[in-house]
Amino acid sequence: MPSQTARQNVSFPSEGQTAHGYLALPEGGRGPGIIVIQEWWGLTDHIRDVADRLAAEGFVALAPDLYGGSVAHGGAEAAEMMAKLPEELGARLLAGAVDYLLDLEAVTGSALGTIGFCMGGGFVLALAAQQGEKISAAVPFYGVGQGVPRSYAGVRAKIQGHYANDDSSYPVAKAHAQEAQIRAESGSEVVFHYYDAPHAFHNDENPSGNYRPEAARLAWDRAVDFLRQNIS
Repeated sequence: MPSQTARQNVSFPSEGQTAHGYLALPEGGRGPGIIVIQEWWGLTDHIRDVADRLAAEGFVALAPDLYGGSVAHGGAEAAEMMAKLPEELGARLLAGAVDYLLDLEAVTGSALGTIGFCMGGGFVLALAAQQGEKISAAVPFYGVGQGVPRSYAGVRAKIQGHYANDDSSYPVAKAHAQEAQIRAESGSEVVFHYYDAPHAFHNDENPSGNYRPEAARLAWDRAVDFLRQNIS
């Protein structure tokens, strides 16, 4: 099994390719595993910080790099980079991340959690649909983009969603429809929380200025409690 230090960049096999990511371990060295999925900006310092914060809560957190090292510096560039990431490629890279994380001696249990934001929130749902029993808890924050699956029949995870009432990128009516579809097709426990905030309200480094600290703090506390209770 791979050896680890507390914080490091890692590589892992994924569908015949070599994928990369950022791994953060808790102080005790072992804990439940979580896949952290980036926004459309890439594997930024903010996403690394999310992984570090989860490690501080006792989790083993892996943030896969879906852009191969590239990071966007503006909305137009981010949109272009997201558009160049085929849904099937993102899903394959994330499947490799699941296998890698489950194989780590540091990870306790036989299933993982996953959390992601914007594009990453969409891929959170795709990963839960793709991986079945390997994902026991999934937390999408305003999950949008090409990663959002057409069907949730394969989902076995419990789902906790965090969505914005004032989201111009993903109108709240679509979020309600997504919630209802997941519940109907998966048969899993599904709870969505809605916040009087704009899109990307959790990202304190978002250049749009949409960060809302109170909503972000409440959503984070809910997400950590949910992950702690439901990763098996």
